[in-house]
Amino acid sequence: MARWQPGARDRLVLAAVDLFADQGYDATTVAQIAERAGVTKSTFFRHFPDKRELLVAGQETLSRLLTEGITEAPTTATPLEAVAAGLERAANTMGPLNRKLAPRLKAAIAASTELQERDALKSVGLAKSMTEALEARGVPTPIAHLAAELGVLAFKQGYATWTSTNDDTDLAPHTLKALEDLRTATTALT
Repeated sequence: MARWQPGARDRLVLAAVDLFADQGYDATTVAQIAERAGVTKSTFFRHFPDKRELLVAGQETLSRLLTEGITEAPTTATPLEAVAAGLERAANTMGPLNRKLAPRLKAAIAASTELQERDALKSVGLAKSMTEALEARGVPTPIAHLAAELGVLAFKQGYATWTSTNDDTDLAPHTLKALEDLRTATTALT
């Protein structure tokens, strides 16, 4: 096996998503994922503790990017403006691989209760990271939590729109538009 070739992590994610979509999450083994990716099982375990973690492989990076964007937003930024800065920072790192994986990833998650639960936990983790970053800026907890939840929802909506379009646009405009649409929608709540 060609475990010394670069890109093993990306190949593992692609292989797992394909196998999960083709034969189901429960029927897919780590050995099958490693074989499809052209690596050994030990290489798999150097990158991921188990097969569940493949689908949330970028969560730590995504949380970090969202937090950095919020932290580095101008001090005069409103909570939603700071969230927008975080969304833009994170979205600018998403590329063709993320877009290519989206339909297969969606199908794999839809077919597995365990993966649906893991995906929900990912959203909770992202919201927690953004809430903490906003609180560190002095935003009161209820407002920070609401802004963070809107940020997660905007990211999901923007990502869904981005992956369903056939144009060459980047993800950031889609997430920022989704956040603006949500902000506008909140005015109808009062």
